[in-house]
Amino acid sequence: MSPFGGWGMLTAFLVLLCCRGSGVKAFQGPEHLMVGSGEFQLINCTASCTDPKKLVLETHLNKTLLESQAQWKLFKVANISKDEKLLCSFTCGGRQETKVFNITVFYPPKQVLLTLWPTSVAAGTLFTIECRVPAVAPLEGLTVTLLRGTEILYNHTFVGTAPSPQDAMVSHNTTAHREDGHHNFSCEAQMDLRSHGGGVVHRVSDPQRLEVKEPEPNTQMVIIIAVLIVLLLVFVTFVFLCFVFSQKWHRGRTDEEAPRGERLT
Repeated sequence: MSPFGGWGMLTAFLVLLCCRGSGVKAFQGPEHLMVGSGEFQLINCTASCTDPKKLVLETHLNKTLLESQAQWKLFKVANISKDEKLLCSFTCGGRQETKVFNITVFYPPKQVLLTLWPTSVAAGTLFTIECRVPAVAPLEGLTVTLLRGTEILYNHTFVGTAPSPQDAMVSHNTTAHREDGHHNFSCEAQMDLRSHGGGVVHRVSDPQRLEVKEPEPNTQMVIIIAVLIVLLLVFVTFVFLCFVFSQKWHRGRTDEEAPRGERLT
């Protein structure tokens, strides 16, 4: 059923409440209607006089008469797949009159798909939150909100119109924190059609969890430190060997000079 099917049911209720057995003019409903693609709409044809002739609803669509009184008729128009104009015609006092109902078909958000990429990250690194709302129209008035728990991370309201349904995409890059692993990420899509005479359609994605790991050590820094340690060890070893060889050389010279001194004496 269309998200605005409640409006049609309200129309039917007011028709029956106000008009059954009375001469009061019936509630006619708005002349501009928003209908979900493939859904139905209740149309109330009401004449401007109390005893109209030939009160009919002109349309090529499938229609069903649900209720009628002398001054009005309530129809159910089904399988509306594109924008239509419905004509309610009647004759009062020999003069034919018509009332036009302009129907605009919209494609509500039926799916909201959330993707975290990557799904496993180290704390302090960037990851991407992407939300896709397939086949929606009109884009004008569609707001997509990215959430971490109940916290709003990012939202975007689309502008402009599209003649045919298309995917709405929102992407946001953010830094992973350790506490992110304890929250659900989700995406909300809200289509506000009140400016077109409709209502508000709201859908939410399935929640997603992000795996947050401890930061990995910087491998480049580890390599640099290791090289410095090796160079330091080589330097210390070189100094030590130089010291050892210098001591041996000094002792050798001392041993050579001692016998010479003895011969001189």
